[in-house]
Amino acid sequence: MITKEKLLQTINDLPSEFSLEELLDRIILLQKIEIGLEQSEKSQVNSTEQAKGQLKKWLQ
Repeated sequence: MITKEKLLQTINDLPSEFSLEELLDRIILLQKIEIGLEQSEKSQVNSTEQAKGQLKKWLQ
């Protein structure tokens, strides 16, 4: 979950003029990073070998 502090920091890091699309892109990226960190803490990650196997399937 995104905290208000992190969201406000993301907004403060934007230039004084920005598009709504830019803001949404950054919020989505922030959310994906938070999800990844939570999954990592819960050991819900793939090993290198699992990732290589998935990549091979995608490239076939």
